[in-house]
Amino acid sequence: MTLLLAGDIGGTKTILRLVESTESSGLKTLYEESYRSRDFPDLVPIVQKFLADANLSTPEKACFAIAGPVVNNTAKLTNLAWFLDTERLSQQLNIPTVSLINDFAAVGYGIFGLTTQDLVTLQVGKYQPDAPMGVIGAGTGLGQGFLIKQGKQYQVFPSEGGHADFAPRNELEFQLLKYLLNRHDIQRVSVERVVSGLGITSIYQFLRDRQIDTENPEIAQIVKTWEQEAGKAEKTVDPGAAIGSAALAKGDRLSEQTIKLFVEIYGAEAGNLALKLLPYGGLYIAGGIAPKILPLMQDGSFMLNFTQKGRMRSLLEEIPVHIILNQQVGLIGAALFASRL
Repeated sequence: MTLLLAGDIGGTKTILRLVESTESSGLKTLYEESYRSRDFPDLVPIVQKFLADANLSTPEKACFAIAGPVVNNTAKLTNLAWFLDTERLSQQLNIPTVSLINDFAAVGYGIFGLTTQDLVTLQVGKYQPDAPMGVIGAGTGLGQGFLIKQGKQYQVFPSEGGHADFAPRNELEFQLLKYLLNRHDIQRVSVERVVSGLGITSIYQFLRDRQIDTENPEIAQIVKTWEQEAGKAEKTVDPGAAIGSAALAKGDRLSEQTIKLFVEIYGAEAGNLALKLLPYGGLYIAGGIAPKILPLMQDGSFMLNFTQKGRMRSLLEEIPVHIILNQQVGLIGAALFASRL
């Protein structure tokens, strides 16, 4: 039996899980807790409090999934002033083996800990067991990554594909591109600026300012509050979530149009990633947004735009496509990676 510590470390929330690993039964969760990241000056005091509360033995191995790039066993969180180093963490926490991995890499590893109940299949495709796998996920940002089989295991490679250029395909999307360039006084627009929680709000602002439809007063107030809080580290409202909920309820035409355009562009970008990888091992849609607007992801628009690639359509129709429903997939992945250390 091996005791493992898994962590999902974000700018807003840190989730820790103590796991027992055995050859016979796999991974078993012993204790789990969540903390507000900004309430602590560093990861070390969070882990110390967690282990004291758990009142169990000190884990032998730990893996922390970090919301930000990991370089040479160090990481600086994207939205938090923490600098993490595996050697320092190992010494201060008295854990012999500590690893840091990108949070989206953890999602990739977490795929292997999911059950059929954790997935919704958008396209069965023609699964190939030794082929690459792809992961894309819209949430706070737009994560992208891929998995390559090496021997009997897969290795996960994160990427910064979400920061590639947004590629408009029709007149409305060209207008959206121009709107974002002018509104933010920037030279380029990344696809993450459109396919993310921020992107939902940006699309809403674009359609609102183009007077595509009238605003729902409640949604209008949420977006206005969000605009007034621009530049603040923490917002009091989440317009993307409100717009998504209104679109699902079919109670606001402008919100419906917003999510419709969002899903179309999301599907197109997922198709772009699939063209580059040909992930016949499966393309997995991660992130927090897809499960929240699941019926709108399943209505056919996402897959239509995914496969709409001219002569390459027949290739994309053979790629299995799944939505990940389990929002703890990154934590599962961190535990699985720790077990492999």
